[in-house]
Amino acid sequence: MPVAVVDAQSAHAAGVQRLLDSYRAVPATAPIRLAKSTSNLFRTRVQGQAQGLDPSGLTGVIAVDVAARRADVGGMCTYDDLVAATLRHGLAPLVVPQLKTITLGGAVAGLGIESTSFRNGLPHESVLEMDILTGAGEIITASPGQNADLFRAFPNSYGTLGYAVRLRIELDPVKPFVTLTHVRFHSMVDLVAAMDGILETGRLDGVLVDYLDGVVFSADESYLCVGRQTSAPGPASDYTGQQIYYRSIQHDRGATDDRLTIHDYLWRWDTDWFWCSEAFGAQHALIRRVWPGRYRRSSFYGKLMKLEQRFNIGDRIEKLNGRPPRERVVQDVEVPIARCAEFLDWFLRTVPIMPIWLCPLRLRGDDHWPLYPIRPQQNYVNVGFWSTVPVGSSDGATNRLIERKVGELDGHKSLYSDSYYSQPEFDELYGGDSYRAAKKRYDPDSRLLDLYSKAVLRR
Repeated sequence: MPVAVVDAQSAHAAGVQRLLDSYRAVPATAPIRLAKSTSNLFRTRVQGQAQGLDPSGLTGVIAVDVAARRADVGGMCTYDDLVAATLRHGLAPLVVPQLKTITLGGAVAGLGIESTSFRNGLPHESVLEMDILTGAGEIITASPGQNADLFRAFPNSYGTLGYAVRLRIELDPVKPFVTLTHVRFHSMVDLVAAMDGILETGRLDGVLVDYLDGVVFSADESYLCVGRQTSAPGPASDYTGQQIYYRSIQHDRGATDDRLTIHDYLWRWDTDWFWCSEAFGAQHALIRRVWPGRYRRSSFYGKLMKLEQRFNIGDRIEKLNGRPPRERVVQDVEVPIARCAEFLDWFLRTVPIMPIWLCPLRLRGDDHWPLYPIRPQQNYVNVGFWSTVPVGSSDGATNRLIERKVGELDGHKSLYSDSYYSQPEFDELYGGDSYRAAKKRYDPDSRLLDLYSKAVLRR
C-alpha cells in the first residue's frame, strides 16, 4: 500500500478519535452539534447552547481506488479537494454540487444536485457505504446491506441522526474538456419539452448528452446548457477572471457553442456564486478589475452575506431610501417535469426574482429514500432562485406562498434555507414515521436536534 494512503488513513483515524473524544467530553444530558467554521446552509438560526464536536480531522481524501473507480473520503472533505484528487486520475464524483466548499457529508445529509443529475441522480445514490457517528455516540457502518434503515434515512436528515465520518463513493471517468451548446427558447413549454426529451433519451438531436442544466432570464428568454465531454485539444474559455459565465449564455441566435476544461466546467458557477456576486459589486467592470481573484469565489461571498445579515446592512439601506425591508427568498425546489412549465409561469408572474436556475433530475435507481420521497422513474426539475423581495404582510410571506404552490404541484423543496411548514405538513412531506423510527434507534436520548426543529424552527 502506498505510503501516502497509509498516512491518509492514519490521519483519518486520528481525526475520528478526536471527534469521539469531543463527543465524550460533552455532558451526557447536553445537546450536541458539529463545531465548524463554514456552512452552506441559509437558515437563520436561534443561537442555542449545544456544544460543538471537533470534525477538523475529517477533511481529507483517504484513498482513491482508480481501478475500482471509487474513493474513501472524510465526511468534512470539500468537493474542491475531492475533485482535485480525482481529476489527476481522469475521474470525478458522479454528481459534483456547484460550490467548492460543499462537503461530501453535507451533500449526502442535506442533498445536492448538478448537471449530471439527469442521469446520475443525487449524491447519496453513488454512496456505497458510510461510517456515521450517531447521536448515541457510536460509529456505525451503514450500507444497503448493513444498518440499511440508517443508510436510507440519512439523506436529508441534516445531521439530526448523526454525522458522516467516512463515505465510500463511486467515481466516473471524465475527459479533459467539455464542449457546451447554449440553446435558446422563447417559451417555457418548449424549454421543458426539450429537457424532458433529453431526460428520456440521454440525447439531443441524436448526440449523447453528458451535462444538462438551464437558465431562465425572462418568460421569453431561457436556455438549456448542454455539455458533452471531449478529449480533443483546443482553446478553452476562462470565466475565473473578467468574463462572467452566466452572461456568456445569453444570445440572440438559436444556439451558441463554448468550451471549458473539465475543472473549470465543474466550478463554472462558483466564481460568481451563480449570479449572486452582483449584489456585492463583483460584476461591475471597474470593481472586478481590482477585486482579487482569490476572493472571487462562493466561500468569500458567503462570508459577506453573513456580515450583511448580522448587521442588517441591506435593510438599513432600504430604510435610508424610504423603502420597506426585504424578505430573503433563497430556495431550491423539485417539481415534476409535467408541472414545471406551470410552476415557472406562476413564478414569473408572482415572484420578482430572475434569473432562475434549472437542473433536470431523475433518480438513478429504484431505491426509496424516505426523508426526501421523490419518485423513482419520474422526471423532475430542480428550480433554484436566490434573492430578496419586499417584505409582505406576514413573516416569510413569499416563501410560504412558494411552499404552497410547490405542494399543489406534488413537488418538494430542499431544507437548506428557511421553511415554514406546520409539523403535520412537514411529517407528510419528509418521511415523518420513517424518520422517527430511525431517530429512536440511533439517537434514543435526542442528543441531536430533531429535523423539524432544525429545518423549520431554526434552532
